[in-house]
Amino acid sequence: MKNLLPALAAAATSCVLGAARAEPVGEVDTAFKLIGPDHKIVVDAYDDPKVAGVTCYVSRAKTGGIKGALGVAEDKAEASIACRQVGPISFGAKPLEQREEMFSERISLVFKKLRVVRLVDKKRNTLVYLTYSDRLIDGSPKNSVTAVPVDRATPIPVK
Repeated sequence: MKNLLPALAAAATSCVLGAARAEPVGEVDTAFKLIGPDHKIVVDAYDDPKVAGVTCYVSRAKTGGIKGALGVAEDKAEASIACRQVGPISFGAKPLEQREEMFSERISLVFKKLRVVRLVDKKRNTLVYLTYSDRLIDGSPKNSVTAVPVDRATPIPVK
């Protein structure tokens, strides 16, 4: 039951945003916890929902222990991102926004979210992906960026 609530929240967030869904790739333990799960670094894959052929891999810390097991722990506001072309790149019928949130996930009970945003560098025909965490009160400067160049024969459609 306790595993069902975070899954439902993630599913609801994805439906509301029409955004990418996380697919777990793997995890490594970073600190042993006597009670509850260990602290970990998790790696998830996100297929860009509006750009076929691009997948982003995001690694982030996941807090363990009793709070982690109950889903009330506040995860660190640190993440890393690497996006790659994994197939032929193509775009849907609608042009892309210049800046669009691709994914958002809660990393604390109320105040903090991990976000992945797609930016379009029209001049270089490149998709730029940024991951960062924000807080309701003061934000966070921790971020990571990656870019996927698109062949000039396939111009990126932008609004």
